[in-house]
Amino acid sequence: MYRIIFLFFSILFLASCYQQERDCSNFHKGTFEFETLLNGELTKTTFIRNDSIEIDFFQGKSDTATIRWINDCEYILREVHPKSMAEKKAIHIKILTTDKDIYTFEYGLVGATNKQRGTAKKIK
Repeated sequence: MYRIIFLFFSILFLASCYQQERDCSNFHKGTFEFETLLNGELTKTTFIRNDSIEIDFFQGKSDTATIRWINDCEYILREVHPKSMAEKKAIHIKILTTDKDIYTFEYGLVGATNKQRGTAKKIK
């Protein structure tokens, strides 16, 4: 009986130490798609990213933002030509998990506690 209990707790301990690997460097450059619900409608954003610039294409319009990488999996986006006070605020993005050509990320305004999550797919 003690062996079974020991085996159970050993497996439980080893499973709790598991951390999903993140290979964020694969997502520093490329073309990506991100889908989200906006006003009850599923909308798609396409964006092209290199090491320092990201260009977003949404509903026939494009926006350009600078990228400052904090580490391999986190970066700050700042609009190049903001048109409002809201667009002047930087956005912090943290890649949480990666799997082949898909990554899950958390994003929000720099300094804000309210964060949202999304999933993006690398298409090129």
